[in-house]
Amino acid sequence: MATSVRRTTLTLPAAPLGPDNPFPALRSDHDLPQVRIPRDAGLPADMARQIGHRPLTSLLPVARRDGYGRARRRTDLDALVIENDRLRATVLPGLGGRVYSLCHKPTDRELLYRNPVLQPAAFALNGAWFSGGIEWNIGATGHTTLSCAPLHAARVPAPDGGEMLRLWEWERLRDLPFQVDLWLPDGSDFLHVGVRIRNPHHHTVPVYWWSNIAVPEEDGTRVLAPADEAWHFGYERLLRRVPVPESDGADRTYPLRSEFPADYFYEVPDGARRWITSLDAAGRGLVQTSTDALRGRKLFLWGTGRAGRRWQRWLTEPGTGGYAEIQAGLARTQLEHVPLDAGGAFSWLEAYGPLAADPAVVHGADWSAAREAVAAGLETALPRADVDAAYAAWLPYADREPEESLATGSGWGALEVVRAGFALPGTPFDPATLGPEQEPWLTLLRTGELPPGGPLPGPAPTAPAWRDLLESAPPGPATDHHLGLAQWQAGDRAQAVRSWERAVGQGAGDLTRAACVLPLYCLAVAESAAGEPARAADRYAQACDAVAAAAAADGPAARTWRAALPALLREAVPALLTAGRTEEAGRLLAALPERVLADGRFRLLTARVLLAQDRPEAAREVFDAGFEIADLREGDETLSDTWFAIAERLTAAGGPVTDEVRARARAAHPLPDRYEYRMRPV
Repeated sequence: MATSVRRTTLTLPAAPLGPDNPFPALRSDHDLPQVRIPRDAGLPADMARQIGHRPLTSLLPVARRDGYGRARRRTDLDALVIENDRLRATVLPGLGGRVYSLCHKPTDRELLYRNPVLQPAAFALNGAWFSGGIEWNIGATGHTTLSCAPLHAARVPAPDGGEMLRLWEWERLRDLPFQVDLWLPDGSDFLHVGVRIRNPHHHTVPVYWWSNIAVPEEDGTRVLAPADEAWHFGYERLLRRVPVPESDGADRTYPLRSEFPADYFYEVPDGARRWITSLDAAGRGLVQTSTDALRGRKLFLWGTGRAGRRWQRWLTEPGTGGYAEIQAGLARTQLEHVPLDAGGAFSWLEAYGPLAADPAVVHGADWSAAREAVAAGLETALPRADVDAAYAAWLPYADREPEESLATGSGWGALEVVRAGFALPGTPFDPATLGPEQEPWLTLLRTGELPPGGPLPGPAPTAPAWRDLLESAPPGPATDHHLGLAQWQAGDRAQAVRSWERAVGQGAGDLTRAACVLPLYCLAVAESAAGEPARAADRYAQACDAVAAAAAADGPAARTWRAALPALLREAVPALLTAGRTEEAGRLLAALPERVLADGRFRLLTARVLLAQDRPEAAREVFDAGFEIADLREGDETLSDTWFAIAERLTAAGGPVTDEVRARARAAHPLPDRYEYRMRPV
């Protein structure tokens, strides 16, 4: 039975994604961490060059996805099933092409961690992400902005005569097309995955790719890879080389033998076969292997501490099992971006399947013997030569045109093809996929100017080619605003500020016009980034006034601005507090409807305003009543920081907050479990 591909429906309790944030993502909420590297770390030359190479400075042109909550309801999801007589893979094309399930049919075993719910959390670069399965991460350090976005999907002929499922999309952070081809050869226990990233531009582009595989985290589960050393990176931001398997007094290849979340990037020797596996106490589990181009291997573990357990419960259904991640990437670590030359491509083949080895050896004290047992078992199940041969057989099929469309992604790739005439065999970006988001930019291409009116909310293009078009277009509020976005993205911040000031100034000084909202917001972010909190607060206040005026008007646009006000206030209130404008921050919050104030994000803001007003008792009551922040960021310590700031003020009882007061406050007011999300030793 060669691969067959069919449609199905997967029904899960799911929290709706909600609307995207309408304000431009001028900053990356997942900034590249400040990495501390010891002088004697001995970084390989390519790793040293690639760490910190062209990191993101913003999320432009992508929109932030932060409109979700935590109320789940039964939801039907479009799914695609790839199946042969040995394996059945279930793929979610509308959610980043995630492989939700991989079932080994002869043993009726699920090889992946299959999340029983779909609960968005703020782990993707642009927000919404969910745990479980196999995800394809492209773009920059972090989970892809496509985590909860639709991909194009189609049926394509496979190298063995069966059917192949192709997923593809245009990744907008780096302006690159990519494809993922999945098939199951006749009689094979391994899902084959061909991946190709192409650079159709005339300049080099930094590339990031990691395939993340969620596997069950059970007592006795061990992760093995062909390495004696690893690069450890935790939330203390220190990158250091450690031995494998034991470091700091424990065997770190067992995910449940660490207290805090951490990454272990395995140093796989040159020439060694690339693989990683997670095996349970009985020596059974999943193995991933690839051709040599996919060189990196990694273990991510949550640890057994309070925060790790809390995050696990947050991401799934309480009472269900947790997970760890085994991963494979283009570089040694996820702190690196790899240059892809103009006109070039990266391509490789991955394979996923079951593996079993003698548990006495796998879990024995001899690490070399355990690794050799796994390597021998993998060579028997899927010889390295067969992986290389499968890759060679797949390459000619990577350009085969799809036979039947199964799902539709965005229209951004089609827009780029219209603009530049790119020839991308195998991954057609059909003009039929162009939609309302792309229509103004088609007008710019055809006429040389944007449609008249105010700035356009939404994920507008900002690449250099679009900047050139905007610079040649007749000036106007929309043109100047979007030119500012393109200039900001290019690092020309002073030019961006001038463009936004022109956009604002075209209203003859009336800052309450709806056309002023987005450029005023951008100016506020720019002032904040420049270290000017007072000026930033002024701009945020002006933007809030403009939104309020626009929301009070008649027509459908007013509803849009009423819905946008909470997103603006989530940034404006902290900026006002930073500038010492406490009463103004309180008035803005008080004007919101009760249903909005009940949201956990605004409960926290309320507590922070009360604390700034020297009302720690009232701030503590907010925490005691309880709340949840649906889009709490990975590593964000705002909850714990605010809790202890309240505790210190209560303990000081009007006096100064000294070190002795801080110590007494922490002893008298321990952080409740429900607010414990700290991912590092404190």
